[in-house]
Amino acid sequence: MSNKLKGAVKDRSKAQVLLGAAFIMAISAIGPGFLTQTARFTAEHGPNHGFIILISLLLGLGVQLNVWRVIGISGMRGQDIANKIFPGLGWFMAFLIVLGGFAFNIGNVGGSALGLNAMLGVPQEWGYWIGGGLAIFVFISKSRTIMDWVMKILGVVMILIVIGVMFRTQPPLGEAALRTVVPQFYDGIAAAWFPIMTYLGGTVGGYITFSGAHRLLDSNISGKENLKKITTSSVQGISIATLMRIVLFLAIFGVVVAGYNIMAPDPDHIDNPAARAFLHGAGMIGYRFFGLVLLAAGLTSIIGAAYTSVTFMKTLFKVVEKYERQFIIGMIVISTLVMWLVGQPANLLVVVGFLNSLILPLTLTVVLIGSRKKDVVGTEYKHPIWLSIFGIVIILATIYFIIFGGGLDQIVNLMRG
Repeated sequence: MSNKLKGAVKDRSKAQVLLGAAFIMAISAIGPGFLTQTARFTAEHGPNHGFIILISLLLGLGVQLNVWRVIGISGMRGQDIANKIFPGLGWFMAFLIVLGGFAFNIGNVGGSALGLNAMLGVPQEWGYWIGGGLAIFVFISKSRTIMDWVMKILGVVMILIVIGVMFRTQPPLGEAALRTVVPQFYDGIAAAWFPIMTYLGGTVGGYITFSGAHRLLDSNISGKENLKKITTSSVQGISIATLMRIVLFLAIFGVVVAGYNIMAPDPDHIDNPAARAFLHGAGMIGYRFFGLVLLAAGLTSIIGAAYTSVTFMKTLFKVVEKYERQFIIGMIVISTLVMWLVGQPANLLVVVGFLNSLILPLTLTVVLIGSRKKDVVGTEYKHPIWLSIFGIVIILATIYFIIFGGGLDQIVNLMRG
């Protein structure tokens, strides 16, 4: 094979990894909680939900660009950057993120079981183990690219199904577009803070924003020569997640505008507002397709959460690095067992999505400090000042909402509910 042909193959392989990293980040975010949150906040805020998505997108970009650029240029994982800044901080950050990833995974296993039930009528007790088993199968394979391909395929399937339902429900696009830029919150703009922070935590909080960045390091893509491609991949990741959020919002908005209350108790005992929206908007076939979307969302999030959680331990514990696949499989098995024993986690997915935003100030602060340390990013790299300022604004806004904006009160109310 000529050197030119070898170079072309190498470039194509790198491009696939970069796109795969974007999908891992995006599709990890599109879990069962993503569907539930979007349905709930669409029902509560109607066309103004577009504004919530827009602001969460802008804030998410600020987080994503900061994290991916610093990890990419340094070639260091998040926990290692934290330990460079303050010895022991990486251990604490890894503990929080692994704990959040584990909690998410329990809900994701439950979501995949609910998807199997809606799609094929599989009993939930069986669905837990089938969903967990399908996710484990990805890591039994020794192929380094199977995870990327599974995430891409399932991600595209989810987006296409929701687009189909959106055309069926025929939402008023003009009103949604207008209220995206000129919202009318009858309870004041403060009403948007909780969903914005929930989306921020669910899209780039906790383990999720690190999932794709760590995937690139596993594929030896780092350094200044790859910085432009890493930045592009990071934008692609959050764009894919936001595209899904938008089409899901519009599909459900069409149902809400038609006068159907997806939050009301359902006579058919369908307790998921997103499932009710699909059923009402596209009939029983829509409900079956929702089951497929929920199954795909559960599987991809199980894969993303388990993979990323273990990457936070692999440089701290040599045994984890040596037996990485086995630890990933073990995490999935434990999550499945807990879900099987405990049963449905009431409001867990919304709660954990918001709790991830509580971790966000710590992880983003670590990244911003690391961006100024020569032993992290080297002597040649200069982190953009506007990105640093943007990151500081996000940290302050998140902390302000947690302390003064009633964020913790809303979490308590959700857990009581």
